[in-house]
Amino acid sequence: MDLLTNIVIGLVAALHLYFLWFEMFAWETTGRKIFRQMPAEMFPKTKALAANQGLYNGFLVAGLVWSLVILDPVWADKVALFFLTCVLIAGIFGAITASKKIFYVQGLPALVGIVLIIFNR
Repeated sequence: MDLLTNIVIGLVAALHLYFLWFEMFAWETTGRKIFRQMPAEMFPKTKALAANQGLYNGFLVAGLVWSLVILDPVWADKVALFFLTCVLIAGIFGAITASKKIFYVQGLPALVGIVLIIFNR
């Protein structure tokens, strides 16, 4: 993978690390600022659910970072493609079910990473 591809993968990982942080540790503070349309009384009630989502984001981070440290370029590409595809699917699903903005924040960077990997072979 070239430098630009690694930067995009790192950016996607950093985004999901941020999602992990606010969903697991700052749901009732930062979460309220991000999800303003949600009634304030829902944040304490959904704290465990948000933490669960944050944990899944952590798994995505782990996989993306793992792809950056694998020495075999073919294996690194395959791992990165798997985790970027997971992120893309989540972004598409979020755009369909919650907000189109989710695709632009989550899905589009993953799609860029996928395209870079495919065309760098």
